Amino acid sequence: MTTVRVVPASAEMWPQLGRAFGPRERNPDSCWCQRFCRHDGPDNREALHREVREAEVPIGLLALLDGGVVGWTRVVPRSVLPGITAHRALARILDEDPDAWWVACFVVRREHRGSGIGVALLEGAVDWAKRHGASVLDGHPVDVDRLAGTPSPAGLFTGTLAMFRQAGFAEIGRTYPTRPVMRGELRAR
Repeated sequence: MTTVRVVPASAEMWPQLGRAFGPRERNPDSCWCQRFCRHDGPDNREALHREVREAEVPIGLLALLDGGVVGWTRVVPRSVLPGITAHRALARILDEDPDAWWVACFVVRREHRGSGIGVALLEGAVDWAKRHGASVLDGHPVDVDRLAGTPSPAGLFTGTLAMFRQAGFAEIGRTYPTRPVMRGELRAR
């Protein structure tokens, strides 16, 4: 079995980053990991490109398998994501912590879903956040066992409860019956 490598998404990696998005790579208005961000760019793809190009600390990680990009995750300080900091339901659960980080989304190429790529990205995110001084790493996955039907892959972009549990995260609350808030403690409080 080939090992997944998780690496920072640098400006030099931009041409490969789009491959993680699969067929959506051709659509500049698909999400491109902008759900929790605000930008004034012409489209979401350009907004992410600018973020990757201009970031002092890479804003995401790429999963590499056999030399090709098969996945992406955004992992950044929580304070830089207006869609998280202004979310009323999350505000009732999250504490004020300037050192808290957030893992915002996961993109795994269709042919690699269910093979552990998401967990590898999440474990890489834990290491990345810890290396950059984060106190905790939080996320807001989907509890698929509590959904009434089968979720669409696009509906799981924040990850699944099973992924977070496998990576050692603990639930700290819920914003909705199917939406736990998960936390990985990165240093003693």
